[in-house]
Amino acid sequence: MSGTSVETTIATTSSAEMDKRFDPASYEQAWQRRWAAKGYFQVEAPSAKPSYCIMIPPPNVTGKLHVGHALQSTIQDLLTRWRRMQGYNALWLPGTDHAGIATQLMVERQLVSEGTSRRELGRELFLDRMWQWKEQYHGNIREQLDLLGASCDWTRERFTLDAGLSRAVREAFVRLYREGLITRGEYMVNWSPKLGTAVSDLEVETKTVQGNLYHVAYPVEGSDERIVVATTRPETMLGDTAVALHPEDERYTHLHGKAAILPLVGRRLPFVADTAVDREFGTGLVKITPFHDPNDFEMGKRHSLPGITVIGSDGRMTAEAGPDFAGLDRFAAREKIVARLRDEGYLIKVEPHTHNVGHSQRSGEPIEPLVSTQWFCDMRSMADQALAAVRDGRTQLVPDSWEKTWEHWLTNIKPWCISRQLWWGHQIPAWYTEDGRCIVAHSLEEAIAEAGTDRLTQDPDVLDTWFSSALWPFSTLGWPDDTPDLRTFYPTDVLVTGFDILFFWVARMVMTALHFTGDVPFRAVHLTGLVRDAEGQKMSKTKGNVMDPTELVSEYGADALRFTLASLDSPGRDIPLNRDQIAGYRAFGNKLWNATRFALSRIPAEARVQESIDPEGLAAPERWILSRLSRVAAEVDARFETFRFDEACNRLYHFFWGDFCDWYIELSKPALSGEAPRPRVGDVLLTVLDRALRLLHPVMPFLTEELWQRLPGHEAIHGETICLAPYPRREEAWEDDAVESGMEALIQVVTRVRALRVEMGQIGRAHV
Repeated sequence: MSGTSVETTIATTSSAEMDKRFDPASYEQAWQRRWAAKGYFQVEAPSAKPSYCIMIPPPNVTGKLHVGHALQSTIQDLLTRWRRMQGYNALWLPGTDHAGIATQLMVERQLVSEGTSRRELGRELFLDRMWQWKEQYHGNIREQLDLLGASCDWTRERFTLDAGLSRAVREAFVRLYREGLITRGEYMVNWSPKLGTAVSDLEVETKTVQGNLYHVAYPVEGSDERIVVATTRPETMLGDTAVALHPEDERYTHLHGKAAILPLVGRRLPFVADTAVDREFGTGLVKITPFHDPNDFEMGKRHSLPGITVIGSDGRMTAEAGPDFAGLDRFAAREKIVARLRDEGYLIKVEPHTHNVGHSQRSGEPIEPLVSTQWFCDMRSMADQALAAVRDGRTQLVPDSWEKTWEHWLTNIKPWCISRQLWWGHQIPAWYTEDGRCIVAHSLEEAIAEAGTDRLTQDPDVLDTWFSSALWPFSTLGWPDDTPDLRTFYPTDVLVTGFDILFFWVARMVMTALHFTGDVPFRAVHLTGLVRDAEGQKMSKTKGNVMDPTELVSEYGADALRFTLASLDSPGRDIPLNRDQIAGYRAFGNKLWNATRFALSRIPAEARVQESIDPEGLAAPERWILSRLSRVAAEVDARFETFRFDEACNRLYHFFWGDFCDWYIELSKPALSGEAPRPRVGDVLLTVLDRALRLLHPVMPFLTEELWQRLPGHEAIHGETICLAPYPRREEAWEDDAVESGMEALIQVVTRVRALRVEMGQIGRAHV
């Protein structure tokens, strides 16, 4: 629908009599289209207004928004609308992430269904397919955000693989490399055989599994003695190069300087003494497999042990595992090795054993620790800066209970493996000459100039998706250039995201921002809890308890869903969500609809929204509602400032439903009907409704705009849209303690009388 036709439709309905039926679907998306057509959410750079900026946590480009996204989007939009109404040049910058592993998996599955693969297509044609996929599904994210009422400036939308962000990624990589913080070398990594790539520590999910502890006898060279080692992964023993013991373990003093013989293979394994050995675990003797265990890798370096790769990147045994096992899947090899050990008399016993095993978050398979040549970024100095930024308050974590976790992780940070063996992503800007030299440069042309030859091969790996995301708060504003957007909106004000990506993303943004810009990327981080089902269980497709926000909007309306999520957002707590809650807030919307409809049908023809009202000369009900409105405005504003959206919503709800609908409108009926006239009741009713709707607008944007447009006199004072109308402030001249105390006493009396009537009616019915 075009902007003109939308405007005409709304203008026609706003001047007509209100429908008795409350139907959010009849106006919600019509308003979203009109707001977009009018450009209300576009910002200026530079601007005379104070700036306010929120960056969207970029969802996967081919993804679908879940209810957690709906929570975070609601809060981001609430804050942006609130600040915009306060006169800020408020930018909510949208965008999407290329999501290397997740998106490549989708397209690879599609290729398998077509009987082909990325290897058969080749890199260039495969990337063409990836971009086609991106273009096909990219619009879904905006459609879903529009359904929720997102007030983003879509003219500034970014994508982590767009030209500007790609340039920023290359600049960051080259700078870090030239500073000596990015290096390339062999290291123990978390390898996902199904994905065919290394993954970071943060992408490994530790699961408690029921396995076995295998006790295996190793003959001691030159004697009849056999020592026993215990292992949970007998398939790795084919890569053993030593046996370790604790130097103070008196049981094995006689083994110093000797060697064991590896069963099934016959390899000589020297005994090495190392304090890292746990004397209490198993027999106190540990087989050392340097290339298949991170602890063994470090121990191997300490004792200059050789490493043997017996499990390949495909999860199958290599030729170095021997002809009897080469080509077998690692778990099939385990069964065969155990059978051989049993047959040859080396298997002493097998015990059930519960232990923790790392699994790939994306593929769900057990991670294989492998030694691989990868690119690493040393984060130590950047981590120290991020620690200082939270300690001195430049960046605030909300709730602050996360500060201890922040301290622990950053204090113990390890080098970040930033390379991935994928094709979809930012290809590492490193080229190799025929004689093996590595040239890191911003472009091929620069690499050729530095190498003195054009016979170069670019590194086939791409960067971890989180590398580009780590630059998001400033790369999206034009860094490394000194752009008007960067000068206007950086540092940003608030980041709203889930606590589960505090280290995947938040910490990395703080580290890189301080390193490259010298300032924090945001002043505050509001960490939301997880949205769970009514029983507090995590939502999952397997459990069948997933709530689709698109379906919830269709059933209850976006405003009801937004109000529900905002009202449940309590710092540090997960959010149990059920449909009854959303239905309850839809009923709240219905209450506002009917109250406005009643007010507009009863007010005098000359009544208008007033910019302000002098309470002098007004009757007690009018002075009371103005006083209550002023206090609620102050309370809501203060709660938004401190990210207590639950408390703000609670005050809005009780003011509208209780003070305004249940009491003031009821008290207004005699005056509006002419039975007991009071001064300026119509003006007060409209003015209170105007301000109350503006107070509520950041939470329920659609309903408030629809109702506000119907109030006579609003446009002359505040303009054509509630989106840009000023956010109500406290009016101290309206506040009246005596009137409020008197009304509170009256309310208590009336409430008690109503309760007695109900009780008497029940007694009467009982006697009948």
